[in-house]
Amino acid sequence: MRSLLFVPGDSERKLEKGLGSGADVLIIDLEDSVAPARKATARSMAAEFLSARAGHASPKLYVRVNDFSTGLIDEDLAAFVKVSPQGIMLPKAAGGADVERLSAKLRVHEAEAGLDEGAIRILPIITETAAGLFAAGSYTSALPRLAGITWGAEDLSADVGARATRDDAGHFTDVFRLARAMTVLAAARAETAAIDTVYVDFRNMGALRRECLDAERDGFTGKMAIHPAQVPIINEAFTPSSEAIAEACAIISAFADAGDVGVVGIDGKMYDRPHLRRAERLLARVVVANG
Repeated sequence: MRSLLFVPGDSERKLEKGLGSGADVLIIDLEDSVAPARKATARSMAAEFLSARAGHASPKLYVRVNDFSTGLIDEDLAAFVKVSPQGIMLPKAAGGADVERLSAKLRVHEAEAGLDEGAIRILPIITETAAGLFAAGSYTSALPRLAGITWGAEDLSADVGARATRDDAGHFTDVFRLARAMTVLAAARAETAAIDTVYVDFRNMGALRRECLDAERDGFTGKMAIHPAQVPIINEAFTPSSEAIAEACAIISAFADAGDVGVVGIDGKMYDRPHLRRAERLLARVVVANG
């Protein structure tokens, strides 16, 4: 998952437009972009949209539900699980226990709908509250539904009382840089994908590109988007280059040829086991991107 585009669940026009964006994942939003009076309408439209797209492999369709504290999540799940989205985004996740709690609810709905158990994946937003951030280490590979881990800054700013998430130069301030770093570390611990948060100034493509490149450098494998125009830049940034793929293949081949060794040399440069692991991870991203 390189690009994940948010689309309001109550806008038929934007849902259809999202299909042509080139995004790897459409996130049909029932939460922040939908007014309270429109929640029921959004659920109905989301279910119809999912049903109409049944059998289409691309883009993947996820639904962002309302968080547990709202009391709305059961109505959300009842409306659309039966039409089998590929995944659910869980906002304000407070730890691995929330993923297990959602998974238990999904098992019931999957059974009632005749779906395979575990068919629907979960992508939690883990930093939207201070409590959630402190629980980042509770996500593990023992949570089989995890499709990745992502983070958000705006809700966290409200929770901690920050007036802004970025400084005058456009860089995240310390609290939010910590949340970003904890997301990468939590994803590594859980052996899953790290997905970067949105860039809200959707007209500033240069800054978006720089933020994507920084995120890819630091271990993120994808980024969320709020506008279709952001998708091509995100896809480009998170698609490994031909040069990077060639280097990874050379490293893997050199280790395979050398046998059980800790270090190999290629064109005068030394590569050790961490380089091999990075090369394997990069090629795994290529395989996933190619379907």
